[in-house]
Amino acid sequence: MSESPAAASPYEVLDVTPSASDEELRRAYRRLLRRTHPDVGGSAAQFHAVQVAWERVGNPDRRADYDRRRYPDTTEQPVHTTARASGPATRTGPKARMYGHPGGLARQRYLELLREWAGRGTTIEDAFAPDLVRSAPREIRHCLAKALAEEATAQQISGLGIGFTAWHDVAAGSNVDKVDHVVLGPAGLFGVLSEDWGSPVQLRRGELVGEALHDEDHPVSEFTDAARALAKSLRIRFTAIIIVLPDDSVSEPLTVPGRGRRPTMITVPRSRLVGLLREGLPGVERGSFEKVFEVRSRLQDGIRLIAD
Repeated sequence: MSESPAAASPYEVLDVTPSASDEELRRAYRRLLRRTHPDVGGSAAQFHAVQVAWERVGNPDRRADYDRRRYPDTTEQPVHTTARASGPATRTGPKARMYGHPGGLARQRYLELLREWAGRGTTIEDAFAPDLVRSAPREIRHCLAKALAEEATAQQISGLGIGFTAWHDVAAGSNVDKVDHVVLGPAGLFGVLSEDWGSPVQLRRGELVGEALHDEDHPVSEFTDAARALAKSLRIRFTAIIIVLPDDSVSEPLTVPGRGRRPTMITVPRSRLVGLLREGLPGVERGSFEKVFEVRSRLQDGIRLIAD
């Protein structure tokens, strides 16, 4: 698996530029080892991160290999669905009905920020060239990582089968808020957020926190608010809302129980998403064909896609 564009590069961990000399890398590594060692008040996680960074770029051959191989998947064409999705699926046979442009808004935001960062008058021949992606600030790379995450989720949903319908990049009441994916199937109606912050997260007091998330970031509450706004406008109720992350970002499902009008929120590793969408929540009755058809008709009439 290729490294996430949102992940901190070894150069960022070692606090040097990608053009740093081998000697500059070595000095930075030794300095940070002393600063982050747990015996002198440092963090064990930071100390480990410094060692991993050095393993990747501390040797000229390994450094060249890292620079050559990072982000090989960013130039893949995005999934653009207007009816039924095409491309790889998790099963053979008829695919789920798919509408919208997964990852479209995130890719657009990436391109806007990249051009702004590069400066007016700068010609960018390939916005997804690995060397250019590597050199961009982490917040810009996160937009690309999110786009790739949404596209990966759409590919998984497409293989669920003809009993499922999904809408991507769904407007949730304003030009800013959106729900990445709305998925309807026999197990219920789910709102899905696809994310990739490039590092592990954990649940603390009902909110996700992690090294790449800032104090002002509140992904759970923001996603819940967007899902509630969409549900209110469409007069529907989500069975649950799901935040899907790369497997190396979260190992087990993290759940925030629903209260009042707030639906249950589950954060899952990507490898668990298909099972959750197929099986639904424990103890929740599966919908009848007639009920699913009724909800699908309401969604089809009321959903507004960002790309529209």
